Amino acid sequence: MIKKKKLYINYKIKKLYIKKYIFKIKKKKKFIRINISNQLHKKYNIIKKKKKIVSVAGRMINKRIMGSASFVKLKDMGGYIQLYITKNKISKTLYEKKFKKWNLGDIIGAKGLLFKTKTGEISVFCIELYILKKSIHILPEKFNKILDQEIRYRQRYLDLIINNKSNYIFKIRSKIIFYIRNYMNINKFIEVETPIIQTIPGGATAKPFITYHNSLNIKMYLRISPELYLKRLVIGGFERVYEINKNFRNEGISSKHNPEFTMMEIYMAYSNYKILIKFIECLFKNIVKKIIGKTKILYKNNFLNFNIPFKKMTMYNSIKKYYKYINLKYIYNIFYLKKIFKSINIKIKKYYKIGNFINKIFEMMIIPKLIKPTFITKYPIEVSPLAKRNSKNPSIADRFELFIGGLEICNGFSELNNSNDQNKRFKEQIKNLKKNNNNTSFNDKDYIKALEYGLPPTAGLGIGIDRMIMILTNSNTIKEVILFPIMKKNENKL
Repeated sequence: MIKKKKLYINYKIKKLYIKKYIFKIKKKKKFIRINISNQLHKKYNIIKKKKKIVSVAGRMINKRIMGSASFVKLKDMGGYIQLYITKNKISKTLYEKKFKKWNLGDIIGAKGLLFKTKTGEISVFCIELYILKKSIHILPEKFNKILDQEIRYRQRYLDLIINNKSNYIFKIRSKIIFYIRNYMNINKFIEVETPIIQTIPGGATAKPFITYHNSLNIKMYLRISPELYLKRLVIGGFERVYEINKNFRNEGISSKHNPEFTMMEIYMAYSNYKILIKFIECLFKNIVKKIIGKTKILYKNNFLNFNIPFKKMTMYNSIKKYYKYINLKYIYNIFYLKKIFKSINIKIKKYYKIGNFINKIFEMMIIPKLIKPTFITKYPIEVSPLAKRNSKNPSIADRFELFIGGLEICNGFSELNNSNDQNKRFKEQIKNLKKNNNNTSFNDKDYIKALEYGLPPTAGLGIGIDRMIMILTNSNTIKEVILFPIMKKNENKL
């Protein structure tokens, strides 16, 4: 009997404990966000008619306490929504002892009914309020802009909280890349992935980042370009391929250069550079019209019109038009070119030939003047080691570059598919760079072997995505369009 009584008492205690525990759980309300601010602005009339309770959450970026009522500006992924909070609706204790102590930057949730204030602003009349996460660092009260660029680039999360323009830039960037993918897929291109860590850094002349593979016991390199791998795929039968990729070049940092950058490379079999020019012009015009929403855009102090055909001129004609201080009769005279270089203090490298001189004059004197969208064609063969020679003039390459706002945006050409010529050019490039104590060029023998199996007539192109975004968002520096740009190590506490 005593045992039975003990068991019965234990059972009652357990039952009572479970009931209390369940009661406690029921008492604790879980908050779930259902609505986004921009949806509430769009569907205000529908929600208002149905008298639906809405549930919003985000970061508190403004707070105005006016006695027993307050206004809060809430920021979420859709934009902003105003909260109207009164002591009577959410309880005196919550309002006085908790809400009033919450700081700017805190993440909060709210439930309530939509209404419009006397000034016509759509707001949420709060009936429930929750603190979801306290921010240890308080946001400044006046924060329309963070003026310190160092903080903006190093603490991008803070920049995104505070600056609407930064939010806009990176959302537009995402939309542009999404649109490019769709455009390429519609045009029957296959998206592929090629190695980032390579045994030979090929496809461009640039100083690579070097790493080491412990298991294989070999030196390896971060990709400077995916070009040679993509052309191997064309040889293998993938006639239209593209890759949106990260490349790495261990070189200088400037307003238009970041050591880690995004580009798209495309290769189209049974095509040439002239077809590719039309293809890319169409892509740019569609992006501007459908993503930016207009055909004329402002970049720095210039309006760029994407509703008219892009300019086209040869490198020779661009020098003729924009650089009056050179006598074109002697442009192919190496002694005359050396005099020009000395007069404008341009360093002459040991391996320079006529084509190198002409290209350097173009880079230094002409590119900054190419503001309107302009295709430059007929590049010297000396600076185009992977491009096909022009059938009429073998000293010229079937190559083009697109310039907008004084920036190089695209580089494309009819691909060299002669394995013997390519092998000679690789060797010549290595020899020339060694003269200048530069060991950044390699002879990719496996690529030469692939060419021997036959590369169809192909056109290829690289587009600098970061620079494209700079132009389309009117950004002065590449750091504005890269979420986490490379920065010098900062020893000071931010």
